[in-house]
Amino acid sequence: MTALGEHDLHPPEVPGQAVETVREVLADLPAHRRRTFWLRVQRWWPELLEPLDLYPDARQVAGRALVLAATAFAGRSEDLHLLDERRTLEPDWLQRPSMTGYAAYAERFAEPGTGLAGVAQRVGHLRHLGVTYLHLMPLLLPRPAPNDGGYAVADYRTVRPDLGTAEDLGDLATVLRDNGVSLCLDLVLNHVAREHPWASAARAGDSHYRDYFHVFADRREPDAYEETLPEVFPTFAPGNFTYDEELSGWVWTTFNAWQWDLNWANPDVFCEMADVILYLANLGVEILRLDAIAFTWKRQGTNCQNQPEVHALTQALRAVARIAAPALAFKAEAIVGPDDLVSYLGRGVRHGKVSDLAYHNGLMVHIWSMLASRDVALAAHALSRIPAIPSSTAWITYLRCHDDIGWAIDDRDAAAVQLNGFEHRSFLSEFYAGEFEGSFADGLVFQHNPDTGDRRISGSAASLAGVGAAAQSGESVRLSDAVGRVLVGYALILGWGGIPVIWSGDEIATLNDSDWQRVPQHADDNRWAHRPALDWDVVASLDGAPTSAAARVFDGLRSMIRIRSGLVHFHAAVRARPLPTSAPGVLGVTRRHPVGPLVGLYNMTEYERYVPGWWLREQGLDPYQVTDHLGGGSPVVTEHEDILLTAYQAAWLTAR
Repeated sequence: MTALGEHDLHPPEVPGQAVETVREVLADLPAHRRRTFWLRVQRWWPELLEPLDLYPDARQVAGRALVLAATAFAGRSEDLHLLDERRTLEPDWLQRPSMTGYAAYAERFAEPGTGLAGVAQRVGHLRHLGVTYLHLMPLLLPRPAPNDGGYAVADYRTVRPDLGTAEDLGDLATVLRDNGVSLCLDLVLNHVAREHPWASAARAGDSHYRDYFHVFADRREPDAYEETLPEVFPTFAPGNFTYDEELSGWVWTTFNAWQWDLNWANPDVFCEMADVILYLANLGVEILRLDAIAFTWKRQGTNCQNQPEVHALTQALRAVARIAAPALAFKAEAIVGPDDLVSYLGRGVRHGKVSDLAYHNGLMVHIWSMLASRDVALAAHALSRIPAIPSSTAWITYLRCHDDIGWAIDDRDAAAVQLNGFEHRSFLSEFYAGEFEGSFADGLVFQHNPDTGDRRISGSAASLAGVGAAAQSGESVRLSDAVGRVLVGYALILGWGGIPVIWSGDEIATLNDSDWQRVPQHADDNRWAHRPALDWDVVASLDGAPTSAAARVFDGLRSMIRIRSGLVHFHAAVRARPLPTSAPGVLGVTRRHPVGPLVGLYNMTEYERYVPGWWLREQGLDPYQVTDHLGGGSPVVTEHEDILLTAYQAAWLTAR
């Protein structure tokens, strides 16, 4: 046995050529670092190799990926190696109650023209709010507009020139890390821009790169696929295939004609993307949001979403990252139905082996549904039906994001509570477009599909909650109710567990941008109405206007974040269990931690509500012996032992 024991540490299934190449790559590293690498290979090789059996020669593909991992490991900075050690010793770092996220466009968060350096200059705002995780929207080089908000990537290794350079991105990651904030970036897995070097080479006649895409000589196969494929953007990008003159063929374009779907059945694509992941990890990125992940594997006769190979390939990519950079985590951008969602965190043989984080789209949808209907039965049923997730993973919860809201209400869930799913979705669209009588909302219809009746909604959290209309009315009660809607919504996403993410501007009750069309390339996409630049003048005025909607929302959010970080019950490994409370419009969420239960109560109405004491006792708490952490003391208990909740009040209750 050698001093390092390398011959014994590497699994025998690793191809000999890969072993020799890895040794050459690592030769100049100190002995302890080489040993660490081979120990990680020993741990993660099975999770890398097994899912790659969808390729004809899985061992060779895994060996190629291992060489990429070794190269990245050898080039990793000393402080990132230290971060890897910390994350290995703290595997639940993403699950802790102290984790709170914030999402923004870099150019709309920083001062105009300051780019990534300007984001670093604003880290104080994030820390003041209590943020420990920053998701910056697409900032890698896209094609010229239109580019789907940056999701049509032309170069994975180049930062947009208006924001800076890759070196600037690394510097920002360092500043954030030094301030306790982890950087999250988007990585588009399903497609690249037509101008990406791979696509350009394919258009130039390179057969190697042509195989990176799904290209068909005629319409026979595309037409067969189209029989079961939905349309993502039916208004401005109908169909899923585009004829390209330079290719002399039909190329798969799920989202837009200039976004070409990658052919993940080609192992070269897997290795290319593994290399990109490791490159971003070495810049200091700690979380990768795997965009459009649900679409990456194609199978005729299906909707080409959520295929088993998607989860297999993600597991393999995660194993490569764990070997080279275990501080890196994966977040699945899978906006899919509840029956499919948990698979992105791992089910069955892939339990806990796929992504570390996934978006809880259903929670967001049901919060807005409850606020509109003043009823919690549908939400309690639908949310309780989602299977438990692996204990090592966590949800990303959010009230709003950069995208529109699609009303993902399952017909079966609706029927279970005597609702018609189609009619309820139509009601929500009308309500949040401000078309329903009595609506408080000020949203915009996005992508109306007359064939299906689907009408998605754009709008900021404050506008959808009615803050703008209430402020214009001058009625203090209306404004208090509107602010209450924002805060009770955020109380619920903070109280669900996992990582709650605040969309930039929500912390100061930002309204829809009335001038969203002023940028020509945004004129056809009203989602830019809820993506305005953060108003730093409003941020600066918060202390001087404590009764403003902005200050009330900011102070309320900041207080809830601080309180949450001190409650172990909110660790993501503790499951949230939603249930009705028998009080109309009040959702209960129980979390049973070994130190005792925590019960969250959320009044989703503008009326006083009374939660029966017997109900609370069934959850393991005595109404006379509890602390309301949000209220700062004991809850109000009536002579009938009911707990009083005022309009849009949230309460987090534990035993005193």
